[in-house]
Amino acid sequence: MYSHIVVGSNDIEKSRKFYDAAFGAMGAGPAPAGDRLIYSVNGGMFMVTRPINGEAACFANGGTIGFAMKDADQCKAWHDAGAANGGTTCEDPPGERDFGGRKLYLAYMRDPDGNKLCGMVPLA
Repeated sequence: MYSHIVVGSNDIEKSRKFYDAAFGAMGAGPAPAGDRLIYSVNGGMFMVTRPINGEAACFANGGTIGFAMKDADQCKAWHDAGAANGGTTCEDPPGERDFGGRKLYLAYMRDPDGNKLCGMVPLA
């Protein structure tokens, strides 16, 4: 449904390491060189940049950015790659959740700037 998402970063190189690894686990290539990171994953575009207004980047309180994964293995690999490259696990560890009869495989983490991300796979 979305065309693109942009998050702010206070350290582009830390973000590059994190997102190159996390999106690499989804089959995406590394971001091109430059001050703005641009990734194309599953038909959407995700960008990371220093805030244009010159103020410090901060995360959205209550906000989560979700990424569709092809299966639980890819979702776990995405989470593990991000966690090994500056991300931190948040919520519960990756695994199945039951949302009123709808089963999902979810993996939550925060990027180096605190943005909350979620990998998701609908299950039966």
